[in-house]
Amino acid sequence: MLNRINKQLLGYLHTPPLWRGELLGLQQFDPGLAIPQDLPDPEKAMPSLASNFVLGKRMESFFELLIKSSDRYKLLANNIQISRQKITLGELDFLLKDLHTNQNIHLELVYKFYVYDPSFSSEEARWIGPNRKDSFLQKMEKLSEKQFPLLHIPETRDFLKTLDLNPEDLIQQTYFKAKLFLPWAFQQYKIPKLNQKCIAGYYLSFQEFDSANYKDFKYFAPSKQDWPVAPQFGKNWVSFSEIKERIQSSFERKKSPLIWMKRSETEFTAFFVVWW
Repeated sequence: MLNRINKQLLGYLHTPPLWRGELLGLQQFDPGLAIPQDLPDPEKAMPSLASNFVLGKRMESFFELLIKSSDRYKLLANNIQISRQKITLGELDFLLKDLHTNQNIHLELVYKFYVYDPSFSSEEARWIGPNRKDSFLQKMEKLSEKQFPLLHIPETRDFLKTLDLNPEDLIQQTYFKAKLFLPWAFQQYKIPKLNQKCIAGYYLSFQEFDSANYKDFKYFAPSKQDWPVAPQFGKNWVSFSEIKERIQSSFERKKSPLIWMKRSETEFTAFFVVWW
């Protein structure tokens, strides 16, 4: 029986990278590792996970656990705060050594949920956060303009010296995993440049959800840290009327909830109901 954190780890493992190779000048990390048959127990290996509720940090902990369990990579350092006169300039996620190639890597880990808004003119700009507070392009710009250049400032160079490294010794890559959600009418859309396997469901408005098409099923609204989990792991399923109340409560806070729908004992669907 998998516990909650193991289900989250499994969800992380089964989330594909958002692209392969290079995109917009950024190189995707390819770990070359198979999903382990025997999952390491996150709670035993990293007791702090139980109290770490931030989704992004939890995904970083999962990656750290898997790297430490690998015989291909050596973890040189992670979560490295770079400061100047007690002011934090930024953080490097991971420094790794690929023992197969002898290559040192500066890696930035990203785990995102995006919905596709066709009202934007450019394809890349159409992928936005379900609450419209962030976007794929914003994250790519932050990586290329802030997080990766941090490697080359004097303060980082001083830190790297403690590991007998120079910035020139490292290649820079991102491990950018994501789950994508299309509008209901776009479910057969073939997305250019990005990984089609990242499509995890669809999204719709409350008016679209509040129809006869949805009234006969059971529902579960996972908390954000459970968003990576497969919908079949939902529990305490509720009725259509009950989930509508929870959705409206989220809307009052301008939050678009992720909803899991149970059609039968073997058929499950994931979708966002968006407030905007």
